[in-house]
Amino acid sequence: MQSLEMDVDRMVTGLREVTGALADAIAGLDPQGTVPTCPEWRVRDLVGHIGQAYRWSAGLVRSRAAAPPPDPRDSEPGRSRDWPAWLRDGAADLEQAIGETGPDTAVWTFVGERPARFWLRRMMADTAVHVADAAFAAGRPFSVAPDLAAEAISEGLGLISAAAAAGLKPELEELRGDGQTLQLRPADLEPGWLVTRAPGGVTWERATGDADVVVAAPVADLLLVFSRRITPDDPRLAISGDRALLDHWWAHTAF
Repeated sequence: MQSLEMDVDRMVTGLREVTGALADAIAGLDPQGTVPTCPEWRVRDLVGHIGQAYRWSAGLVRSRAAAPPPDPRDSEPGRSRDWPAWLRDGAADLEQAIGETGPDTAVWTFVGERPARFWLRRMMADTAVHVADAAFAAGRPFSVAPDLAAEAISEGLGLISAAAAAGLKPELEELRGDGQTLQLRPADLEPGWLVTRAPGGVTWERATGDADVVVAAPVADLLLVFSRRITPDDPRLAISGDRALLDHWWAHTAF
């Protein structure tokens, strides 16, 4: 597996960018409104999840110990007019925790002990995807910097292929295969992602080449289909090869 993880400074600025984008996307939305891509959530739950997760992950970094994930429905994000500041304060708390503890300090994560920067990357990637949720709820176009979209895809593949992943998400066991390959091929950067469904689990690398099925699109749209925010039927995607392989992947990918 190859991560090509971006440097910490860019992850910090990236977290600020996606937090700001989320704050903009939720402006003026009904707190009780539904989120089409997360139909079990209200807008308030979406905001609460991110702001609460920032603070939870900051606590994990500082304590270096496990803590149960909070329920977003139990969060208290306050008045909707105060949401942007609440979100930004949470992101700043995580940034501060990483700085205090050190990005390379080993801390607890749900896939085993990892450097503290794991949580910076995890929250940047998670927020990028939830910006799309907020944009869809608002009926607005989704936009994210290409390098952040690419990092979110790499981060997600890293989680899917982690040894502990299937224990957390049993449906990931269905992604095992006999060497079938999928290519995510971005139109606006290189290289793409070559994913192999091996008997022992998913492996991947940043590479562009032949595959059993190829999905080509701008990287932001690849992030949307990778995170199951759009389906493989979406007209923004150009698909060639074994469509059934892609459909099976999409149906069993878990986040």
